[in-house]
Amino acid sequence: MCGIVGYIGQKEKKEIILDALKELEYRGYDSAGIAVISDGKLNHFKAVGKIKNLEEKASGFESKGSGIAIGHTRWATHGKPTELNAHPHLGAFSYVVHNGIIENYQELRKELIDKGIKFVSQTDTESIVHLFEQNLATGVEPFEAFKATINRLEGAYAVLLITQVAPDTIFFAKNGSPMLLARDDNDVYFASSDTAVVGRAKEAYYLEDGEYGFAKTNSVKLYSKDTPKEFVTKPLPEDKTLAQKDGFRFFMEKEIYEQSSVMNDTMLGRVLEDTIEFEELDKSLFDGIRAIKICACGTSYHAGLTGAYLLERMAKIPCQVEIASEFRYKEPLLTPDTLFITISQSGETADTLEALKMAKRAGLKSLTICNVDNSSIVRESDYAILTRAGIEKGVASTKAFATQVMVLWMLTIYLAQKRDTLDKESIDTELNAMRHTPKALIVARLLHERIYRLSKRYLHGHGFFFIGRDIFYPLALEGALKLKEISYLHAEGYPAGEMKHGPIALADAELFTIALMPKNMLYDKIKSNVEELIARDATILAISPDTFGMADDYIKIRHADHPMLEFFEMMLVTQILALEISIRLGNDVDMPRNLAKSVTVE
Repeated sequence: MCGIVGYIGQKEKKEIILDALKELEYRGYDSAGIAVISDGKLNHFKAVGKIKNLEEKASGFESKGSGIAIGHTRWATHGKPTELNAHPHLGAFSYVVHNGIIENYQELRKELIDKGIKFVSQTDTESIVHLFEQNLATGVEPFEAFKATINRLEGAYAVLLITQVAPDTIFFAKNGSPMLLARDDNDVYFASSDTAVVGRAKEAYYLEDGEYGFAKTNSVKLYSKDTPKEFVTKPLPEDKTLAQKDGFRFFMEKEIYEQSSVMNDTMLGRVLEDTIEFEELDKSLFDGIRAIKICACGTSYHAGLTGAYLLERMAKIPCQVEIASEFRYKEPLLTPDTLFITISQSGETADTLEALKMAKRAGLKSLTICNVDNSSIVRESDYAILTRAGIEKGVASTKAFATQVMVLWMLTIYLAQKRDTLDKESIDTELNAMRHTPKALIVARLLHERIYRLSKRYLHGHGFFFIGRDIFYPLALEGALKLKEISYLHAEGYPAGEMKHGPIALADAELFTIALMPKNMLYDKIKSNVEELIARDATILAISPDTFGMADDYIKIRHADHPMLEFFEMMLVTQILALEISIRLGNDVDMPRNLAKSVTVE
């Protein structure tokens, strides 16, 4: 997601910051900015779009000699991608850059506005710099003012702050969002990823949650809970591509492991103590709406199918899911009492965009669930909910699917509250399960090792069936899609109850069946369907919290008291299984043949 960099030293600061930001471009962003204090003067530049736009803005600026600088690439969360919303954010004489989400920013913003502070952006970040300057105005030293500021923040943050009051110092803090500091001779560097400092320094310290401090030339002071802390640096990787992968073999593998943290980002500020809140939605969006139509392609279509089960079950609203490429040519019936929801990772999917335009022409309200702000589908839609998954470099989608499903789950509860279709106890149960989802998405080392060992048995045969029921049927479709995309093996997803209506004719020892067997949803039914396949000698790989003795192979997931927690952990297993089979077959996991990340043609 967003990228942070900082520098203290004698070198040309503008170029160092810009070069570092370019190294973070792979993470995705929609605006960028830098701030420099040199010779006691504070300068800043911001631009929407690519870093080359920022370079053009700062082309006539030089910052030689001793000084400090910070920079940022922003992936919009609060507020649209504009120059005003881009970082760094300015107070009267200070600048701040920030990754993460400040959950209590509205409270801080109101408090500061009541004191006469004027805000120029829509972001949560701007409250940090104004709060710092308010604390400084009480007469304390800059570091004390910074500590008081950090103590007021709730949520996730990695923060760098500079001020003309201390023109040789960068103040820093980390909680929930990654940040490191690196040193080389007398120079000090900060970054949200080591990619930005590879080649500049040989070692770095990766800050832990709750740590903060300040840095000057050749001096770094680190604290944790008001106690000074010594720190030990670790060697930085020498290869920048390897640094981008954080040591993983493929970007897809890295993105599977990132799902736990990005799920936190997706929920921040939305899953509250006793409710779901979407600031980006107008309260009147669902007025007059009696049905929902979801339109998407590929993985996003599978997320939509999952959402339809949830919306009809809990929000009690009819929901139909369409494949965008079919929808465009079927002469669909569109009525104004239908909310048209599109889902797209890139926001540029051609079929989905054209389907949206059809719905708009028919007078339907539109909402998109997307990962890229200011993309074509986001601009075309009346409303947008960003998934905050960060950039996906692997063509086969992983964390985009996970966050799309989470947004649909949150949207279901949001709508259920509006329609009064769930009681408070049921809503509390759903919210509690959502809060436990990031934990369900943590990849246990033993789980990955188990899947790796099993994968060698599944390299041949004449095909795969992934089977499940209810919400686990779309997950079966998605599991099959992941496998066929990157392994080039034939795989199909089926509703488990449909096997006896034809597909079971294929059952023999060379047919591999991946059975999704949750304990919290229709377990006895899926068990019976699996036993029908076992009777025909199919090879069964069961994924379940309980041992299934008749299966040839078994992958155990954690016991959970909610089907969505089982859903997300089973999703994790199917993704890793596809990954490991593909690697064993010698395929390029990140760039499978014949496929593109963003499908912008029919």
